[in-house]
Amino acid sequence: MAKLSKDAIVADVADGANVSKADAERVLNAFFDKTADAMRNGDEVAWPKFGKFSQTQRSARVGRNPQTGVEVQIPASKAPKFTAAAALKQTVNT
Repeated sequence: MAKLSKDAIVADVADGANVSKADAERVLNAFFDKTADAMRNGDEVAWPKFGKFSQTQRSARVGRNPQTGVEVQIPASKAPKFTAAAALKQTVNT
C-alpha cells in the first residue's frame, strides 16, 4: 500500500485541474484552513460523495500511567471526526 505525500497529492490535483502546482497548493491549503476553522467553531463541513468533517466531545475521565500505574485525570476535550459518505465507502470496497 502506497503512502501519498503532500507533494504527490498537490501534483495530482494540479494535473487533474490543469493548473500550476502553486495554485493547487493554495486551493488545498485554503480548503483545509476553512475546514479547521469551521470545526473549531463547532460547525460541520460536508462534501457530497466524500464525507463529513465535524467535532466530537470527549468527556473528562480517569486514566492510568502505563509505566507507573498512577491514576491521572484526563480533562474533557474536543476532537476532530471524519465520517465517510456511502459513495466513498463503496469506492474503497470495490
